[in-house]
Amino acid sequence: MSYDYLIRNCRWPDFEAGCFQNGDVAVTKSRIAAVSGHLTGDTKQVIEANGRILSPGFIDIHMHEENFAADGKQLFISKQMSRMGVTTCVGGNCGVSRQPLEAFKSALGELGTPVNYLMLTGYNRARRKAGGTRYGAVSMGQAKQIEQMLREDLAEGAIGISFGIEYDPGMTTGEIVDILRRFPDGGLMVSIHYRDDASNSLKSIREMREIARESRKRVQISHLSSCAAMGQMKEALALIDEGMAAGEDINFDTYPYDAFQTPLGSAVYNDDCFEHLNIGYSDVMVSSGEFKGQRCDKELFERLRKEQPDTQAVCFAMWESDIALAVAHSGGMIGSDGSLVSGAGHPRAAGTFPRVLGLYVRERRQISLLEALRKMTVRPARRLGLSKKGAIAEGMDADLTLFDPETVMDRADFTQSSLPPVGIDWVFVSGIPTVAEGTESGAHPGRFIPYAETDFGAHTGSANILK
Repeated sequence: MSYDYLIRNCRWPDFEAGCFQNGDVAVTKSRIAAVSGHLTGDTKQVIEANGRILSPGFIDIHMHEENFAADGKQLFISKQMSRMGVTTCVGGNCGVSRQPLEAFKSALGELGTPVNYLMLTGYNRARRKAGGTRYGAVSMGQAKQIEQMLREDLAEGAIGISFGIEYDPGMTTGEIVDILRRFPDGGLMVSIHYRDDASNSLKSIREMREIARESRKRVQISHLSSCAAMGQMKEALALIDEGMAAGEDINFDTYPYDAFQTPLGSAVYNDDCFEHLNIGYSDVMVSSGEFKGQRCDKELFERLRKEQPDTQAVCFAMWESDIALAVAHSGGMIGSDGSLVSGAGHPRAAGTFPRVLGLYVRERRQISLLEALRKMTVRPARRLGLSKKGAIAEGMDADLTLFDPETVMDRADFTQSSLPPVGIDWVFVSGIPTVAEGTESGAHPGRFIPYAETDFGAHTGSANILK
């Protein structure tokens, strides 16, 4: 046999058997060519793993894609994703597509990308383009315009629709269910940024369960930790478990940081936010613009909110004990919610997956390595209908991450948010290294994956979702 790469003496997760296997994994072109205790044959390059973990490439089911219109032809977040072992991302979350999907695909075609992308189309973006206001209802005419814009992105290959209810509170449950019922049951994925958090988080989860039941769609609860990690997580997880047991197609993702990020002008920071979140002004830190890294006082907070409402800020409002409950829960997935503005932002965009492996697995032992990898690979792969990803087996896509479980850890923090992690040694996308010996290779083998190429698209037919 002849191979492109032979990764020798590695350990890989066998999710069906519930253990790690030991041996060699060979890659030829874009696929895993062979998996065995010992492989021989002509090989262009041998990588000595020395017992390190070879995982299916991490799949980030919730992040925020490049903003080519604002930042130019830059791959800020794609490169950070790759450095932390991510090989496939889902963008367009929280109702906020950063550009029409056609434009995004065009830019990727020109620049290439070190990661694969699936995309959602943002309902809030369409709602505002149709003239909808933050606190108002939409008219029948506006609803038709919104539907048309969503269909345009779906025709371009979007896998579903995302909603940011908290950002446009005038959006009612009925409005959401009505728009979703205009699309057939089946493969459409629905990602929802909840209506409210903290003391209102359980009410928000009940609403999202209602949307899943009434629309008969796959509902993904976005970043559960920023919704219910203020003392409500145990009850929140019980509500989600109850929904799953009742047959509701609902799940969630979460990230391992005790601060969320959102623009200062958003409804999140309305008048009662400090009492509601049990925080003070100094718990809010500016993360973009001229005051980046500065903690707020009343004057700075009100000034930026009024004069520069698009300024990003992180808010330290979440409980570590609640975050650990979400990370370790038997369901759910890991998602970064990574979002950058001109290359700056929250450290979760550069450190989410290594942080789970280093802090929650190795140091705190709050979740096993096998279960953490399950939440990062095979579970999101199945949720997205990517049957050729998420496992180490012959014939699977050669999207792979080789890391050292004894050293892997995030380094990014709230003052240096783009620092790459340590312990992520090799990352392959379609059999081509994007990270080699801990360094970016410069290769851009990633691509846009349309709905038609997912299992859901193959089952329902890409045209049917548009009817």
